Amino acid sequence: MDAQPTGPADHIDTSVDEQPDTTPVSDELSSMASAILSNRRLHCLKNDDLFGVFDQTGDILWGQDIADGLYYRDTRYLSGLTFRLEDQRPILLSSVVRENNIMMSVNLTNENLSLRNGTRLAHDLLHVLRSRFLWKGGCYERIEIRNFDTIPHEIVCDMRFFADFADLFEARGMKRTRRGESLQPVLENDTVTLSYKGLDDRTRTTRLRFCPQPKTLSTDRATFSFAIKPGEKMLIHLEVQCDPAEREQSNQPPARTFLSAAVAARRALRTASSRASAIATSNEAFNEAIRRSICDIYMLLTEKKTGPYPYAGIPWYSTVFGRDALITALQTLWLDPLIAKGVLQYLAVNQADHEDPLADAEPGKILHEVRLGEMAELREVPFRRYYGSIDSTPLFVMLAGAYLDRTGDVGTLSHLWPHITRAIDWIERFGDRDGDGFVEYGRKNKDGLVNQGWKDSHDSIFHADGSIAEGPIALCEVQAYVYAARRAAAVIGRRLGQTAYAAHQDTRADALRVSFNLKFWNDDIGTYVIALDGKKQQCVVRSSNAGHVLLTDMVPGERLDKVVRNLMNRKSFSGWGIRTIPEGEARYNPMAYHNGSVWPHDNALIAMGFVKHGLRKEAALIFSGLSDAALHTDLRRLPELFCGFTRSQAEGPVRYPVACSPQAWAAATLPALVQAVIGLRYDPDNVAVEFVRPVLPEAIQSLKLFNLAVGGEWLTVRVARAGDEVAINVVERSASIQMKIIN
Repeated sequence: MDAQPTGPADHIDTSVDEQPDTTPVSDELSSMASAILSNRRLHCLKNDDLFGVFDQTGDILWGQDIADGLYYRDTRYLSGLTFRLEDQRPILLSSVVRENNIMMSVNLTNENLSLRNGTRLAHDLLHVLRSRFLWKGGCYERIEIRNFDTIPHEIVCDMRFFADFADLFEARGMKRTRRGESLQPVLENDTVTLSYKGLDDRTRTTRLRFCPQPKTLSTDRATFSFAIKPGEKMLIHLEVQCDPAEREQSNQPPARTFLSAAVAARRALRTASSRASAIATSNEAFNEAIRRSICDIYMLLTEKKTGPYPYAGIPWYSTVFGRDALITALQTLWLDPLIAKGVLQYLAVNQADHEDPLADAEPGKILHEVRLGEMAELREVPFRRYYGSIDSTPLFVMLAGAYLDRTGDVGTLSHLWPHITRAIDWIERFGDRDGDGFVEYGRKNKDGLVNQGWKDSHDSIFHADGSIAEGPIALCEVQAYVYAARRAAAVIGRRLGQTAYAAHQDTRADALRVSFNLKFWNDDIGTYVIALDGKKQQCVVRSSNAGHVLLTDMVPGERLDKVVRNLMNRKSFSGWGIRTIPEGEARYNPMAYHNGSVWPHDNALIAMGFVKHGLRKEAALIFSGLSDAALHTDLRRLPELFCGFTRSQAEGPVRYPVACSPQAWAAATLPALVQAVIGLRYDPDNVAVEFVRPVLPEAIQSLKLFNLAVGGEWLTVRVARAGDEVAINVVERSASIQMKIIN
């Protein structure tokens, strides 16, 4: 952002070194600051529609190119929060988000301080522990200060705060010609209430409560003074509520609220995650990564009236996305099918029912994105309820078929059937714009997304010479999704007695398979091209997109080996994973968002496709690369993407600076890969769990899978390497479930 919202300058941090922005900064210094900021370590927390982006010290920093803050429903409710000892920023010792993702913990100590009574306090004699979590629209923090000196001290500390109520898009840099009105703050003994009335006529409110009551409290600062004895500790509690009038608030003080809310948050996470299958292996480092993955998945789940829904990622995609949730649900279907059910039901309720060019909506189309902020409400951005995604609609039907195959839940599919047929109708009426049998996209709103597949960068679809393809664009993987959707609709239709409809879908799928192999295959590159442009000319580019086709049986046997070789050769496979675009293509850049980077979820889908065609060793290579990558990343967490540089023995993967972490489909990658390599599948009709030609990656000698549930029964098994083979033993089971090994 070029300008800062109006606000007292001493309330906020305006730069990395916290110097007031009173003089122009040279381009060189500005570039240095940007480089520092891009490498700054941030911590993110989320609960339902509330998420926070915090500096590693626990502060919320403010300044140009900084978008830290506490965000609720796409608005920043707290844009500055700093803690100081005697006006000095404490020294960072360590900070971490605990493995269950509930609590952020920061350890700090003091610099050499001149106290206000004239005495000196040497460095490293005060320990400060900041503990913070989010729960039910609130941010709760406890600050514990302990004196390790041999004498008592009079300590003064303060917390400064500021709320600009910026829309999320505004906070990230979009300019607005008009804003709403900041209302007069309300000050009470231990409480400050800050409010803003938006141009959408909605009043948004942030309430801060402190305990103990501060010595002095103004509309932007709380100051505390303690006499602290040797070995003694003092506590400060802060409770920040976003729109507190929306929910009943207890009258108990923040200190008790902190404890009761922490217990409730932990209990809710345990309850939600307890329904999932659990994984434990012989590799403790991998266990850390898989536990983090599971905890990330359940942190990103948001409870809707229709069931749990995984928000796409933190920080900037902490909202409903159609494609992301559908793919996440596919990846996690084996361990918790309730996620898929929640996704299907939410997207069904929000399926488009009329044409709206501003939202790229057409009857039967499935959501791309939902935004709840002021700019979306005013249509300053088109994403209030936005349908600009070419693949969400076929993926919706694909997931419905996979859900039925996993659970046998005919009742839910019967309820969803009208939405499935509307989705198929959209594919035929609107998705296929020119009647050639392929689904294409081209935005109808100039402010919408140019590219509407999962690689949605402006330059992600191009020709062999690097020129940008002009639309409408038909992506190769989207045709595979459409094929799979028609097959799924046929299977569901037969289960529901819709035999004529099912036969029609099979016929259309067969025709698509033939035309796809005729139009998308290119002998010169030995694989499927990334897309056809608006003139039906091939974009003769190798890409990871072709790997998604393997999720189906569209690939003839004589072409399968060529597709796999293209994906697994050294130009494509970096050692960490398959690159989005392989080395040698015109726009290849290992630091580009979609043109040479490695995306975990992309690799997971390809590995799932490998397994469909019996290629478990290739899937195991992807498993090994990505599991190793997780061990080199912060918190053992696979990010949204990382750079596509070739793997070096001495280094981990190169970080992509603005990758979301956690992100739902990245979090679901390791669980999906576990299922892929061991060949796990379910047979609900016969209440059976099956393992088809299982393998184990080299780094894992054995693993246990707990609570594999189907048809109301459950099973726990141990999978172990036995020489060159894999043995599977039942550890515990319910009465009627079966276990089968298929070689």
